[in-house]
Amino acid sequence: MTVVAVYPGTFDPVTNGHSDLVSRASGLFDKVIVAIAASPSKAPLFDLEHRIRLAEQVLHQHNNVEICGFSDLLVDFVRNRQANVILRGLRVVSDFEFEMQLASMNRHLAPEIETLFLTPSEKSSFISSSLVKEIASHHGDVSKFVNPLVVKELSNKYTT
Repeated sequence: MTVVAVYPGTFDPVTNGHSDLVSRASGLFDKVIVAIAASPSKAPLFDLEHRIRLAEQVLHQHNNVEICGFSDLLVDFVRNRQANVILRGLRVVSDFEFEMQLASMNRHLAPEIETLFLTPSEKSSFISSSLVKEIASHHGDVSKFVNPLVVKELSNKYTT
């Protein structure tokens, strides 16, 4: 049986932390689907199609990684993609409580789908999309936290 993991998130913007987790997941699973959530309630900086394109460009070197957008329930997306694992990242202890709630709810909704957690490497554990956006909005240097393509997109977004 092919194991497929779905790694969901808003990827607004895609950070080196995201890239690290996807890279490691691609070595663990036969196929990884990066499921980028529409999440209009979070008021993303970039629209869904833009985030998908950026993620495709940043993660292009992984042959077993597919990038998709979604706006329905995550468990419905996972079922429709015939996946059996939801892979979530845990950066800090404060993420744990919320992630446990999500995992428990998803298990209630879809008991056939497992949730697994990966922690980021130490060099990227402090990076969050929110912090990157905050720094970029004040014209700070985010080049250590995101791919050069993302640096350019953030720069364009905050100078217009």
